[in-house]
Amino acid sequence: MPILKEGELNVITNSADHTQKLGVCLGSLLQAGDVICLSGDMGAGKTMISAGIGMGWGALEPLTSPTFNLVHEHHRAKDQTRLFHIDCYRLRGSADLLSIGWEDILAQRGVIVIEWAELILDALPKDHLWVELRVLEASRRNLIFEPHGDRYHQLMKDFLTTNAART
Repeated sequence: MPILKEGELNVITNSADHTQKLGVCLGSLLQAGDVICLSGDMGAGKTMISAGIGMGWGALEPLTSPTFNLVHEHHRAKDQTRLFHIDCYRLRGSADLLSIGWEDILAQRGVIVIEWAELILDALPKDHLWVELRVLEASRRNLIFEPHGDRYHQLMKDFLTTNAART
């Protein structure tokens, strides 16, 4: 996994399963208050990596696309932390976030996974992990992980260490 810029990680996956497994690894490292922003074209794998994040985090139910409900709230048996899976595709911008309870979601200090995060840039917390997903071929994806803030730089170091141990 080559690093392009300081702290940035560039990964090529060769299948949907591989993308999901990266999500599982990432999800296993997440803590209350973490914000993961996913960006990319339709079909790039945002929901696939989200599903993996949910598995790794320990969600009691699978993460599926929240496009029509906009927000899915997930629980786990381990503790009371919640995971909020948000899909911003149908939002017209950050102003629409009020209609989904954005301020309440932030106040709960759960894990937040946001698909189509580029549509709400001005509302995102300063510190977050940005993941850009790009389609290379039918089953190949390029994932670029860009940490913003000390917590997310450490998260990327832990992610690299954990992935290296699994291979």
